[in-house]
Amino acid sequence: MENFVKIDRYYVSKLFPKRSENSNKGTFGTVLNFAGSIYYPGAAFLSSLAALRAGCGLVRLATESSVIPVIASQTPDVTYIDLGSNEFGTIPKDAHKIVKEIKAPSAIAVGCGLSALNPIKEFVPKLLKNYLESSIPVVIDADAINVLSVMENPPLPLNSVITPHPLELSRLIKVDAEQIQSDRLKWANYASSKLDCIVILKGHNTVISIPNGNTFVNTTGSSALAHGGTGDILCGMIAGFAAQGMKLEDASILAVYLHGRAGEIAGKKLSEYSVLASDVLKSVPFAIKEFF
Repeated sequence: MENFVKIDRYYVSKLFPKRSENSNKGTFGTVLNFAGSIYYPGAAFLSSLAALRAGCGLVRLATESSVIPVIASQTPDVTYIDLGSNEFGTIPKDAHKIVKEIKAPSAIAVGCGLSALNPIKEFVPKLLKNYLESSIPVVIDADAINVLSVMENPPLPLNSVITPHPLELSRLIKVDAEQIQSDRLKWANYASSKLDCIVILKGHNTVISIPNGNTFVNTTGSSALAHGGTGDILCGMIAGFAAQGMKLEDASILAVYLHGRAGEIAGKKLSEYSVLASDVLKSVPFAIKEFF
């Protein structure tokens, strides 16, 4: 067994970003969230609200045109960047040109609900190339991971984290998913070293592997999290904490622990059978409140 650090309540209690009374929304950073399509507007909703629940000051959801009224009808808390539309109902392939005109955010999330259709296969690499040498933290999830998995040299930004489940990691590093599950620490560390980024291998006892060789294993979570959309919440939470100035490693550790704890809280209230992703999202504030 390889060496690792257990992520427990004591460890994460030291990680929370400080909050000053003398503050405004700019103090706590802006998340730029590239998410959503006509097929998956819920992913854009969950990831955006999760970033806000983690404490960032503002979320700008950059998305396909038809997604905006759907999200706006559900919450007044998100702001928008309209990246246009196409016949596929996804962000257009050349939307990266708009991104160059957007003021630099505090953190970026990309992937939740984008789909893996051809326009997204072109959009994601072009988008990430804008941030290759940037210090801005970038959280790469879901469909963005699947796009990168078919590339020989995926363009991963300097300060990035990927959040795959075992099958997504399997596609990315070309190792069978069952083999990955048989030694999760080994393959998370292998992927982190090979790709030179933080890897969060989701699942029971989520593993966080850092390129410097440090490895962390989470102690929270339950089967309540085994529902579509909970990964979008984790992605948003990581970006939300990173936007507040946390190191991406610490933001990842804190988000993974609290995400698991939110699942436990929701499961205790509703039963692990009946928890929806939206219930996990509603439980995030209560997971945080346990520390204050």
